[in-house]
Amino acid sequence: MAFDLKRVLKVMLLASSGPLSVKDIQTAFARLHEQATNLPLTDESAAPAAPGETPVQGESAGALFAAVEDEKYYREVPTFVTATQIREGMETISTEAKASDSELLLVEGHNGWRLVTQPRFARWVRLLRNEPPPVRLSPSSLETLAVIAYRQPVTRAEIEQIRGVSADAGLSKLLERDLIYIVGRADLPGRPIQYGTNEIFLEFVGLKSLEDLPASDVLSPRQIDAWLQSASQPRHATDADMGLDEKEEAQMALGPTTEQTERPPS
Repeated sequence: MAFDLKRVLKVMLLASSGPLSVKDIQTAFARLHEQATNLPLTDESAAPAAPGETPVQGESAGALFAAVEDEKYYREVPTFVTATQIREGMETISTEAKASDSELLLVEGHNGWRLVTQPRFARWVRLLRNEPPPVRLSPSSLETLAVIAYRQPVTRAEIEQIRGVSADAGLSKLLERDLIYIVGRADLPGRPIQYGTNEIFLEFVGLKSLEDLPASDVLSPRQIDAWLQSASQPRHATDADMGLDEKEEAQMALGPTTEQTERPPS
């Protein structure tokens, strides 16, 4: 049997208790060759019989054949697999699972790959484990989470300025679900607490890193800074803001007109 990286990756994914990273896979290959060097795969006690001796029979012969076959197989295993080779193998596994409508899917998170069940079979998993259905976040909590994800680190006051309502309930719910955590304190009067997202948030939204967040002009740091500044320093509404014609207002202003000024005295 020839060495097949894809099949090895499948086995590792099934045997892994958590996400499988490139480093984990490369470490396994290094251990294989380290063990092959320190512990020979063939057993000297199972060596073929010398001339005049009784040949090996039964289980000993089967064990010898298996050892020889294993040694041939592991000789074909490369001493090192690159990250590119691993990613290509994972991509092939993912594509084949989707094409065959498999019950399992391969997803890549911020700390590696893992096999997960199809969403339509999630209820069966909950029934097996006797787990309650997942609790959905309210629109208010989702808005608060979005502001924190794009703005972080952010204080409660900044969240409330952006959303225009109290953020206490949303923050409490997100902290309870471990989707956010306290980053520290802002260098502002009163040293308010700052919030940010964590690894559980990345798993919740299915992202590898914060850099994979969808681009948002509304929630970009530059736009939010301008928003907060305008909220903290409101300006008086002008005639243009009220929909009035500034030229007409100028013509209706009190004072002598141009004709009155230039009219010669009678």
